[in-house]
Amino acid sequence: MKRSYAALLLAPAVLLISAENAYAYLDPGTSSMILQGLIGGIAGGLFAIRVYWGKLKSRFGRTPSTVHTNQDAPDEKAR
Repeated sequence: MKRSYAALLLAPAVLLISAENAYAYLDPGTSSMILQGLIGGIAGGLFAIRVYWGKLKSRFGRTPSTVHTNQDAPDEKAR
């Protein structure tokens, strides 16, 4: 198990040390795509934290988690 972790850490380090100049060009579309990926990753991470925090809270809370119903909404008959 420890060997696989060491390989996962060692491989990127070797690649970074042995890298040469690429002389590559990054156009504005590429930077926009990178920014969009970062924003999406942060939003997805925050959503996952929110979902699992609610599950954790309901597990240790006094009341079990229930489905929220919208009781304040007017009935269709009242329209």
